[in-house]
Amino acid sequence: MHSLKSSLSSAGLILPRPVLPRPVLSRLVLLGLISLFALPAQTPAQTTAPAPHRSTTHRATAQRRSASAAAKSTQSTADEIKLPASIPAAQGTLHTEYALRYIDVVAGTGAAAEPGMIYFVHYTGWLYDGTKFDSSVDRGAPIQFQQGQHRVISGWDTGFEGMKVGGKRRLFIPYQLAYGDRANGPIPAKSNLIFDVELVDVKDPNAAPAENAPAK
Repeated sequence: MHSLKSSLSSAGLILPRPVLPRPVLSRLVLLGLISLFALPAQTPAQTTAPAPHRSTTHRATAQRRSASAAAKSTQSTADEIKLPASIPAAQGTLHTEYALRYIDVVAGTGAAAEPGMIYFVHYTGWLYDGTKFDSSVDRGAPIQFQQGQHRVISGWDTGFEGMKVGGKRRLFIPYQLAYGDRANGPIPAKSNLIFDVELVDVKDPNAAPAENAPAK
């Protein structure tokens, strides 16, 4: 092909390539005013892969984060819980069977619910099906108990930590921290419970009783 074009060029059959728009060149070829060999070669249009959509990028990032979180969750207990060197490492996944959850509805401003103190509490309790099984509010009198003495369910012994007098909290207590696998009155066995509680007052059980004011 190259030698043919050279021969045609030498014979003056190929005109110098004009700098004209391609539609004009094509029309000139049809009219016989320019040689077909003078047309510029057409190069295929370059195609560029579209940039990933923003949502696709976000999904990929979220998947990487999820995979990273899953990898972290399978670390050994030695990595997740810092233990003294004298305790041998236990390889495996750390599991949580059940946990107390709560929502602080109102932050109290009074005395803190310290461990071992006597708590005065208003409460209303429900089953998860919406059944209200007990309420000190309905009776009009709060109950009292000493924290940490196992006189109440475990969810109550730990459920007031961090509260202050005047505070209100909703407790979500798994049955393992309530009455376990035994029924208790209107509460069926293995019932998860919901309590709305209000810390009305706290008192030190070791405080000396107040002395009577002298008579006037």
